[in-house]
Amino acid sequence: MTEPVAPAQRAAWLAVLAAALGYFVDAYDLILYNIVRVPSLTGLGLRGAALLDSGVDLLNAQLVGMLLGGILWGVWGDKLGRRSVLFGSILAYSVATLANAWVDSILGYGVCRFMAGVGLAGELGAGVTLVSELLPAKTRGYGTMIVAAVGVVGVCVASLVGDSLPWRHAYLVGGTLGLLLLGLRLGVRESAMFEAAQKSAIARGSLALLFRQPRRVLRYACVTITALPIWCAIGVLVTFSPELGKAFGLAVCPTAARAVLAYYVGLTLGDLTTGYLSQRLRTRRRIIVAFLGLFGAATVAFPLWGARSLGTYYACIWLLGFASGYWAVFITMSAELFGTNLRATVATTVPNFVRGLAVPLTLLFKHYAPRVGQVPMAMILTCTTLLVAVVALGSLEETYGRTLDFYEE
Repeated sequence: MTEPVAPAQRAAWLAVLAAALGYFVDAYDLILYNIVRVPSLTGLGLRGAALLDSGVDLLNAQLVGMLLGGILWGVWGDKLGRRSVLFGSILAYSVATLANAWVDSILGYGVCRFMAGVGLAGELGAGVTLVSELLPAKTRGYGTMIVAAVGVVGVCVASLVGDSLPWRHAYLVGGTLGLLLLGLRLGVRESAMFEAAQKSAIARGSLALLFRQPRRVLRYACVTITALPIWCAIGVLVTFSPELGKAFGLAVCPTAARAVLAYYVGLTLGDLTTGYLSQRLRTRRRIIVAFLGLFGAATVAFPLWGARSLGTYYACIWLLGFASGYWAVFITMSAELFGTNLRATVATTVPNFVRGLAVPLTLLFKHYAPRVGQVPMAMILTCTTLLVAVVALGSLEETYGRTLDFYEE
């Protein structure tokens, strides 16, 4: 018997709400560390150059955790269901973040950041996969647009909380929000596409299947690299704004908290803009092309106008954030490019692999900035990732309106 339309729609939009709030918590915690990096490390007794060195190491511990967690939750989502990932990932994150509030050493801090990264890794991919499979093609882009936009609001909240509360209290807020979200997810249903795949004999959640065919590997690599400029901007230009502001010679240096807020306010508006335009113009690929061009213009503007004043610095960061707003279309496209039996694996690993690629970028910045200069090195990394992203996007096909009820053989 066919399910009534109204209950099916309610179930789909409940999944959108649950996924959006999950990404809210994900984004809150991911950026909270950038905001409380200096006060938390100072509170643990670090000073001077150790703030940058240990700060990079802890950020990388979190990103590596997300990289490994993306593999874990992605395979889990295709084998055991998208819904189960939404429960398991938020529980793992909440416990690790609450524990983070009581750390008293750099080692303990690193362990908590790593475990929180593992937990957070499943939120975005599983949520987008479920939303994409529950919503019809004509509204799919709007659903993922809402997920991305609400999620990014979590960064703005993290900026305000991290700026106004002691760093330990800020981590307590994040862990508590995660536990509260568990209750909402009790009403979320599994996708019918996954349930059909579960009953079939088709292989699901197999990394061997993902990497077995060269063309499939190329498709996976290209969609991942497409979003690399976004995480170069976050990992280098935003995170190390205090150091870059000093290198510019600004009388008053920018703070990480306000740089994060400026960037993510721009990113939220960009996500809403690209999500809406991709639906109205019926294209994912051309929207990403346009915003990569805007990102290039923002990159050129950063060294030219960022050094003029604190206000122009934040304005350049905002523009970079708005240009990075193709993130919403990117996560939709990554889900649409692959079949039901690999969709959760891809949609969960791709965002986390992008974040994981920020590790070598921050290490390159850390190693070469003292020799080349902080601003020139930041520009080299940003321009390089932008060029690589443009080349990668050129090999991807349009996915707007594609039916998702297919398998990877």
